[in-house]
Amino acid sequence: MPSILSTFHRIAVTSWPQANRIIQPFSFTSKVDSLYTQCRPRQIRFQSSRQLADDPRWLSVVDNPARIVRTGRKHGPGLIILALIPIISFGLGTWQIQRLEWKTNLITKFEDRLVKPPLPLPPRVDPEAISEFDYRRVHATGWFRHDQEMLIGPRMREGQDGFVVVTPLERGDGQSKVLVNRGWISKKLRDQKDRSLGVPQGEVTISGLLREPWKKNMFTPDNKPEEGKFYFPDINQMAELTGSQPVWIEQIMAPDLVEAYNREANGIPIGRPAEVNLRNNHTQYIFTW
Repeated sequence: MPSILSTFHRIAVTSWPQANRIIQPFSFTSKVDSLYTQCRPRQIRFQSSRQLADDPRWLSVVDNPARIVRTGRKHGPGLIILALIPIISFGLGTWQIQRLEWKTNLITKFEDRLVKPPLPLPPRVDPEAISEFDYRRVHATGWFRHDQEMLIGPRMREGQDGFVVVTPLERGDGQSKVLVNRGWISKKLRDQKDRSLGVPQGEVTISGLLREPWKKNMFTPDNKPEEGKFYFPDINQMAELTGSQPVWIEQIMAPDLVEAYNREANGIPIGRPAEVNLRNNHTQYIFTW
């Protein structure tokens, strides 16, 4: 900028002498040039020597480290739920480990009872002692009361609809009447007239498993005995209807496919195999949680 002003000044003096006398009083431009030349180095030195720390408003990270400051806002429910998920999962996993041990011991106990020789059913059975003989093989002799037969269902077997046949066994000689789950029949043969071979007459001897009563779940409808409709084996209710003891025996048969087809075609109830059929999925639940 000073060099430009000096150039314009020389041109004006040379070209317009008259104007030279007018401009002469403003000869301070040369003084401005010399003053600017003297102050420029000092300004550069001043700016180059100025540091960020010289600014009183500047804060050093070393002297003032970052701190976590709570704003006073409470944690929302989402964060609380996220914190509870691992705790709940750990608790459920531990519970499933305990359930697995309990179910394994229970199955082992029932399998030990299965291998024992069958017991003759006593003349009268103490219902309170049945839990100690659950899955124990027994045999009894008497005759079926087909006039008191009850069909529980519908029940599916290999994709076919049907019913479970429950018939009281009259034992006589002062012995109590008990309930026998004879097995499954097809829905097409629910009428006794269509399955004469499945309605044996006279004295019979049955072999089966002594079982504890089941507990009804909330999704199963109530039985309607006045209409002959049974959806669940309510042993106490069935015993009261037939004048029997609340004793439940599940008739067994050897697993034979040909025999099962023959029984199905002739309306003979297909009994269950002598095995423990309790589900044990707790190992899967442990890995799930």
